Amino acid sequence: MGTIENFFHRFFKFIWNAIFVLTYPVLATFGLLFIGVTYLFSGISSFLAKFSKSAPKQESKIIWKQLSEESDLIEGKLYKQIIFGPECYHFRRKDGIPSVIEEHVFGKRVNVLKEGWLLEKWNTTDLAQIPDFDICLYQPDADKLTKLANIRCFDWHVSDKQEEFLCLKWFDGTQGGEMKVAIA
Repeated sequence: MGTIENFFHRFFKFIWNAIFVLTYPVLATFGLLFIGVTYLFSGISSFLAKFSKSAPKQESKIIWKQLSEESDLIEGKLYKQIIFGPECYHFRRKDGIPSVIEEHVFGKRVNVLKEGWLLEKWNTTDLAQIPDFDICLYQPDADKLTKLANIRCFDWHVSDKQEEFLCLKWFDGTQGGEMKVAIA
């Protein structure tokens, strides 16, 4: 190194060390104060919790809940929730009768029709392969699950219902489509 390079090297090294030596006590004090304040408020919270009469609610892992407001025959238990995405459920009949729907994983969407219930049966819960759904018609009286269509998007709905046909519209974010399926 030349003399000029050596001078600048030592000068900037001196400046860097000076900044570190002057700011280190401030940063260390702030850290210790932050930890101290956290412990102080934690202690106050624990002390005040002793005087509280309410007990904290603890939810059990297995919660069966009603998924459709139109019918109370099916209830679901959360199986998996995709981060920033939909949830999938295990279904069962509320009346205790064993059913074919207990063998599959379904989406939360339950559409009640006079022919039966339109359900979104998940073919996989692997993040790399979803969405891959079968739109199925569940007939509770016969306990029969019939596949109507396969849809590879989260956004779908029934747009029209004719006598023996349903018109399903779907949109996957870039393109959309319409599908006509027979329900009889």
